[in-house]
Amino acid sequence: MCHASNYALGAVLAQRVDKLPRVIYYASRTLDAAQANYTTTEKELLAIVFALDKFKPYLLGSRVIVYTDHTTLKYLLKRLSQSLD
Repeated sequence: MCHASNYALGAVLAQRVDKLPRVIYYASRTLDAAQANYTTTEKELLAIVFALDKFKPYLLGSRVIVYTDHTTLKYLLKRLSQSLD
């Protein structure tokens, strides 16, 4: 799960156990001055990139599902997923 605000990025690495997410790791960081000027979509995408980079050792060799509440990114990620299939 990833999220971005005007000032920071946040991500949660979780694993499903009995169909419920169990948190493994929380990560966050503040945006620098240039990143604070990004559009909302760019900030949300930056949060995903941050999460994938931060959790890389845990994710290698695994199927990854990204959850976001940002409608535009959901659409873009769905199109990307379909083009890779």
